[in-house]
Amino acid sequence: MNRTVLRSVGVAAAAIGVTAVILHLMGRIWICKCGYVKLWHGVVVSSENSQHLSDWYTPSHIIHGILFYALFTALLPRVSITLRLALALLVECAWEIFENTDLIINRYREATISLDYYGDSIINSAADIAAMVIGFFLASRLPVWASVAIIVFFEALTTWLIRDGLALNILMLVWPLEAVKQWQGG
Repeated sequence: MNRTVLRSVGVAAAAIGVTAVILHLMGRIWICKCGYVKLWHGVVVSSENSQHLSDWYTPSHIIHGILFYALFTALLPRVSITLRLALALLVECAWEIFENTDLIINRYREATISLDYYGDSIINSAADIAAMVIGFFLASRLPVWASVAIIVFFEALTTWLIRDGLALNILMLVWPLEAVKQWQGG
């Protein structure tokens, strides 16, 4: 592995570690209360959603990485990829911490169909951050049209299969619409 990759892996590991400690100090659980860790949990409306390594919201974190790569490349084109990744990790880790505060957990439960949402497990948050890193590095290697195609594909897939996705998630957190909530509820 070259130095840039090793440095980037180190930065990502450190960010995930610090975030895990902060989430633990906030009282978040390490793994699902069910007592085990699954690679994939595909039932959105369940108490195990956002408790395992991946779920239907993992694609939104890959999209975060693609968007952060685009943003920090546009804003800081001469800065190293490691520093751009560090900035992306700062934003993603801050979101994972903020997302697991009572304010946001209650907002999800009030404004969306996520009545059984009680926050992420620490392992899920760590995996979400890792998914963002994957998206970031995909965007750094792929042509722009491929990154856009990934975003469109993931948004279309999750909207079709679970009636949710990054755009709908943001909409319902910022400006909840009863019509969207009814549609999401089936």
